[in-house]
Amino acid sequence: MTVQEWLGTENQLGQDIWERKYRYENETFDEWINRVSGGNSEIANLIKEKKFLFGGRILANRGLENKGRKISLSNCYVIEPPEDNIESIFDCAKKLARTYSYGGGCGVDISKLSPRGAKVNNAAKETTGSVSFMDLYSMVTGLIGQAGRRGALMLSLSCEHPDLEEFIGIKSDLDRVTKANISIRITDKFMAAVKNKTPFILSFTRLETGETITKEIDAYEMFHKMCEMNWDYAEPGMLFWDRINNWNLLSCDDEFEYAGTNPCAEEPLPAGGSCLLGSINLAEFACDTGFDFESFKHCVKSSVIALNEVLDEGLPLHPLKEQRESVYDWRQIGLGIFGLADLLIKLGIKYGSPEAIDLCDMIGHTMADMAIKTSAVLAKEYGVYPKYKPEAVEQSAFYSKNALGETKELVESFGLRNSQLLTIAPTGSLSTMLGVSGGIEPIFANYYTRKTESLKGHDEYYKVYTPIVKEYIDKHGLKDDSELPDYFVTAQTLDYKNRIYMQSIWQSHIDASISSTVNVPNDFTVEQVEGLYMTAWDAGLKGVTIFRDGCKRAGILTTSSTKENDAIEETKPLPRGYIVVADDNVIGLKRKIMSGCGSLHVVAMFDPISGELLETYISKGSTGGCQSNLAAVSRLISLSARAGVDVYTIADQLRSCPACPSYVGRTMTKHDTSKGKCCPDAVANALIEMYKEMQESISDGDKDISTSVKLQTIKKNIESKESTVDVEIKNPCPVCGEELTFEGGCNVCKNCGWSKCD
Repeated sequence: MTVQEWLGTENQLGQDIWERKYRYENETFDEWINRVSGGNSEIANLIKEKKFLFGGRILANRGLENKGRKISLSNCYVIEPPEDNIESIFDCAKKLARTYSYGGGCGVDISKLSPRGAKVNNAAKETTGSVSFMDLYSMVTGLIGQAGRRGALMLSLSCEHPDLEEFIGIKSDLDRVTKANISIRITDKFMAAVKNKTPFILSFTRLETGETITKEIDAYEMFHKMCEMNWDYAEPGMLFWDRINNWNLLSCDDEFEYAGTNPCAEEPLPAGGSCLLGSINLAEFACDTGFDFESFKHCVKSSVIALNEVLDEGLPLHPLKEQRESVYDWRQIGLGIFGLADLLIKLGIKYGSPEAIDLCDMIGHTMADMAIKTSAVLAKEYGVYPKYKPEAVEQSAFYSKNALGETKELVESFGLRNSQLLTIAPTGSLSTMLGVSGGIEPIFANYYTRKTESLKGHDEYYKVYTPIVKEYIDKHGLKDDSELPDYFVTAQTLDYKNRIYMQSIWQSHIDASISSTVNVPNDFTVEQVEGLYMTAWDAGLKGVTIFRDGCKRAGILTTSSTKENDAIEETKPLPRGYIVVADDNVIGLKRKIMSGCGSLHVVAMFDPISGELLETYISKGSTGGCQSNLAAVSRLISLSARAGVDVYTIADQLRSCPACPSYVGRTMTKHDTSKGKCCPDAVANALIEMYKEMQESISDGDKDISTSVKLQTIKKNIESKESTVDVEIKNPCPVCGEELTFEGGCNVCKNCGWSKCD
């Protein structure tokens, strides 16, 4: 078999993803199958049939340890929460760096750190608070490379921590914590206070001094602030922590404790915990009679066995000793699903309908029972996980609901090989490669846009239907997607309550959690966000993410016009290949930087109306730096800015450069260096400073700003068989510049296959 035969000759995007992400050097498709299956013929056949895929780390890296690669097969880890002392805080940063270097994403809970103002016995006298260390962990995440991408990080905080309000608002500063997702551990007690609009006590006691810091807050007011930030910035996420603790196989095990979640929040894990991922493509189990339950059960069994094989192989490959010990003790795996929306469409069932919920209930129950049964059979052959306590597992509510009679008999006789079995992870790259919907999400849209290189010297864009939509249109001879039946619902048109009810029924059969996003329209209100989260809590979800179309996290920058009565105008990213030509009608600002080698001069030219960066000029003083390198950096910054890349993204790339020894040396000796760790970092800080000054001038109606550079307004002309469609790029892909979609809790590009999470 070739990759073309596997994915289809027309699926060039899928082939590109396989080639770029998962193929090792020049191996053939059959060689790749043999490597990632580990010689397991059943799992090899399931992959060929597109019924099952391992998580991305396994698909890319399994077997490469034999070639000298230091790389993990686990997608995610949770680092032991730092204790309330400086040594532990920086040890945590060290653990993050080592884990990133092996390819893993991380979660860290900072609830043990003292709140701002707590008394400490050092020169500072008072601590800067838990939130202040988030920048440290974010910086570490951005510094460590992972084969062209950066590590992923989740930072969480308890809703009872006195720094809660500061934590909620940190993402409103676009310069801070840029390399981490953030989530709040929400308790039932807090949500009850919100519902009843009663006061809530925030409290923290320092173990070292015995000092207790408390704050009384209005629970509803604080909840409103959380929802307002979600509406505006899509963060912080909410983790319903009591539900996380109470709905799993270990809920009655007094020895076990979750320490945090992975970056996409589908994996609550103990300190040092990791999880191996794999997903079943439900779309391939549609048949003439409905859903093929027998084939599905066989697939679940084979998948659980295969993930246990990978777990054993990967034990020596975890970067830290505590991770190897945790994985050995608890043996957590994460089997999930994708292609649900495609399955429902194939069966003519509307996503979110009672019929859909009933079918998902049956599929989820079947998967849970078979996964538990298979783990019991493996325990019979290989032994239970070392921390297994039979009475604790058998008393758990999750086990009681999901294990059927024969399965319970096997567990009572042999125990379990795994303490955690099921999760629904983001499957951005995997689902895009196969051309099916991700996770439990509805299809995001009926069509996307793709570009082709043209002999005309610019990109041409074409309307490309989602595969399941195209299949239906071709089969039934429809003119376009306007003629589709009503069971073709999308993420943008689906009622959020139906979306939550679907997630709820799946959560009842998943012992870990679900990475999932409720997409809402731009006109969705803060009050509606409140209702969404309250509905999610009432429905028993462990967590949920919302993404409002056009929110600030989508990358749309807004500035005020100089004319008093003008509306706010939007600066939209340009499609790839288009460069704005700046004339002399610009506003220039200047900064002097003291680098490790001497002084540098940074001049930035801005559009006088939008305030967006257009040009930079960087030159050295009498001593500092290499003029050729500075000129090259300056030209590339200018090109990026005029291609529509916003100043924060440019600064982010500059700040990713490693520290310069001369910069550090001068900082320690002469103490006159500008803020930063190297010249590019200092330039980034200067650009952001000037950009903010420019924005303030515009907002204040500076009289000197009176003319405008005429920026091109670019819209993609999308060609189809019958019509053309104009589509604006709101959230550009960092690889190809095309529109990103936010689904399954992750940004995904349908043009090139890039995914933030995979």
